[in-house]
Amino acid sequence: MSIPVPVLLTFLALSACQGHTAALLQTSNLLKESIRLLSELLETKVSCDNVNVTNIFAGNMKDSNMETLCKATTVAWESRSCHRHLEGISLNLLSLLRRKSAVHKAPCPVAAGNTTSLNYFLTELRKVLQRLVKD
Repeated sequence: MSIPVPVLLTFLALSACQGHTAALLQTSNLLKESIRLLSELLETKVSCDNVNVTNIFAGNMKDSNMETLCKATTVAWESRSCHRHLEGISLNLLSLLRRKSAVHKAPCPVAAGNTTSLNYFLTELRKVLQRLVKD
């Protein structure tokens, strides 16, 4: 059984492009999965919603998206005992960092002092991730 030449050429062309497309798709999937987990977590009322966490969004206009994600990874990991979704979110963000940034390696240091509720942190993180999906 032989494969027609046009089919073989199409297959080879698609194979050559697959690496870049697969990486973009995987990044997009990690972002979308994290947004889904954040949405579920925000809809669920948990006793630690009002727990204070470091406010990485206070004055982060100077932070790059990768730096913000790196800090968010740290805060989510430190808060994972509150809800199981936070561990998944943290691992997704860590995977994104490994793919997108050679500079930022989690855990990133987060400045102590300025705090906010876990609920506010989750809401702001979802906004950042939604903005990244659109970009």
